[in-house]
Amino acid sequence: MQIKSVKIYTVEGGGLRPVLVEIVTKDGVSGFGEAGVAYGYGASAVAGMLKDMAAEIIGRDATQIRAIWQDLYDQAFWSKGGGAITFAALSAIELALWDVLGQALSLPVHRLLGGPVRRSVKVYANGWNHEHDDVVRWAKAAARPLADGYTSLKAYPLAHELPDGTFRHVSARAVDDGRFRRAVERVKALRAEVGPEVELMLDLSGGLCDDQLIRFLDVCAGLDITWIEEPLDPFNLSGLPRIAARTGISIAAGERVYGRAGFRNLLDTGAVSIIMPDIGNCGGLLEAVQIAGMADTHNVRVAPHNCASSLCSSASLVLACLLPNTMNLEVYPYFSDQNSYVPVTENPPEREVRNGYVALPDLPGLGAVVDRAAIAPFLAADLSN
Repeated sequence: MQIKSVKIYTVEGGGLRPVLVEIVTKDGVSGFGEAGVAYGYGASAVAGMLKDMAAEIIGRDATQIRAIWQDLYDQAFWSKGGGAITFAALSAIELALWDVLGQALSLPVHRLLGGPVRRSVKVYANGWNHEHDDVVRWAKAAARPLADGYTSLKAYPLAHELPDGTFRHVSARAVDDGRFRRAVERVKALRAEVGPEVELMLDLSGGLCDDQLIRFLDVCAGLDITWIEEPLDPFNLSGLPRIAARTGISIAAGERVYGRAGFRNLLDTGAVSIIMPDIGNCGGLLEAVQIAGMADTHNVRVAPHNCASSLCSSASLVLACLLPNTMNLEVYPYFSDQNSYVPVTENPPEREVRNGYVALPDLPGLGAVVDRAAIAPFLAADLSN
């Protein structure tokens, strides 16, 4: 199946900027992948990187997924050493190639990789309180995901929520005394609001220096927090053992770590209990499977990071069901509340959550039915030989 063309879509809406790639073969088979940089900076950069990489794969056999991946990794030069832009583009292409193969064979990708270990996965809700910048309403917003059946929630106690529903993380590694106290009270109020049975995870996004971080962790110690995510800047691997020694709360990290080599360095710290590869920027599906295999040898579980379009959710669901050491999967169930939200797929997993779990479909490829009409206005490039 020779690759005929590569199409790049730069979608924008609902506060997200997903970048999708469609690979089309001369046989008329197409598959979709996504670059995992749907927020923050980087969408236009990864679209440019995809254009560069497209020139290297047009004309090649789409079934040679590993060979194409290896050539792109070796010849892109900047891939070695990691980096969100090159690895996100590489991931998007790899995912699209798996989708092509599954579509061509009329088989789900999970069947091509040995079959799923489980048929459904526990999901946790994120993004359920972004519009609140206080303590009381911030905590009480948990009523909605709980009513929708979620038993596991994640939140950002240190973030500064903005009126438009977006938020800003900590800058310069510190918050003032008022925001520190607010973060402490938020966590206490949230645990009181949801009761003892609901799983709570806190994402710090590497925001604090040790003086405030240790004080905050001490407050959380008696609140049965499932994990503290990114307590340090992702570059600060050497600091993780120090923090792990100061707290009994499990540490999760990895959404901003790329490739097997990056995760080997993270796992070698011995400080993390949960790793969080993002299938849209860690190197793709098979790279994530190999990363999870390394984690298993360290007695570490995997909670895939997922904050992009529903296409990435579908791919992440495949990954989560393939891994023996999956813990849970991240979803943002309320992105679609935004009037400008673009429904990238017709069957988003976020709509299929039942009692805190989502089932794995048996549709061909990655299991996503792309809404071509919805993404058509966002076609940014159509490259062919």
